[in-house]
Amino acid sequence: MTDITPENRSDGRSVDLGYHAIVLAIVSLLVWVGQTVGPAKPLVPGLIGLFVLYLMTMAGLLITKYAPVRLPSVAWISLVGIVLTLPWTPGSEWLVAQVANADFLALATPCLAYAGLAIAKREMEVARTSGWKIAVIAILVMTGTYVGSAIIAEIFL
Repeated sequence: MTDITPENRSDGRSVDLGYHAIVLAIVSLLVWVGQTVGPAKPLVPGLIGLFVLYLMTMAGLLITKYAPVRLPSVAWISLVGIVLTLPWTPGSEWLVAQVANADFLALATPCLAYAGLAIAKREMEVARTSGWKIAVIAILVMTGTYVGSAIIAEIFL
């Protein structure tokens, strides 16, 4: 007889809450430093906003692990955030005010860094066989994207 506890499910919902809690805390601290240094957000309000987001995320992960309806964790986390910030939810004004103190660009930085590092084995093989030319193309594309974005930002912002 097999053990069908939530930790041993084979349906993809075996969320290790302790591991996620630690990783999210580390990322939140990095974001806190980043938003304090970069956009110069105040220390304490920024920390409170990140803590509120942390709690919403952990609530979504708890629901992912124990809910009878199987949805990806990002869906549950989004639903928690949406429900808690609806105008008729008690305390939503306070939550929205606290979360407004978190810099979302600073939040995106660790996510984008992870996405950049999470390169598949196949992509590495393509890069190896393509040689130095692909590096030159990549640099030109990134530079063009950055310069283009800066020009659009200068014109419209």
